[in-house]
Amino acid sequence: MNSRNTLCFGILFVSLVLSGCSNKRADEIPVPPEDPAAIGQEESLESKSIGVMEGRTTGPMLPVYFGYDSYTIRNDQAPRMKVNADFLKDKGQLRIRIEGNCDPRGTREYNLALGEKRALGAKKYLINLGVASDRIVTVSLGEEKILLHGHDEMSWAQNRRDDFIIE
Repeated sequence: MNSRNTLCFGILFVSLVLSGCSNKRADEIPVPPEDPAAIGQEESLESKSIGVMEGRTTGPMLPVYFGYDSYTIRNDQAPRMKVNADFLKDKGQLRIRIEGNCDPRGTREYNLALGEKRALGAKKYLINLGVASDRIVTVSLGEEKILLHGHDEMSWAQNRRDDFIIE
């Protein structure tokens, strides 16, 4: 019984301590007065380009992304190819290099071959949009120049791309 009384006394003591810890109500806590100068100047929410581009592509061209184990230009990437073709047609004799990239899965040899197919496919696409073939060179980097080193689908998807570099 003695240990039972000690347990009851302990529970009662903890209950009293916890219920009586504060005598101030939340609405009595002092709040500093609002100082308009402390807020600072209001900034516009309009986005402004700072010249950062995706991948290693030279702006204003855009990289083109590929599905896993694929070298076919996807329908959702066609507008990017059009942007690149329009830019090149507007810039006369400007020459570019298309770099085919892969994610790190697969052997080195396989990824070099896949990167080449990606770069050649993009070149053919640009030629079909009216860009002269002698203005485009291709190179496969395979997995040699990884952009994101993560081991997840988002990183791999960013590495499966063609970059368009002005020479």
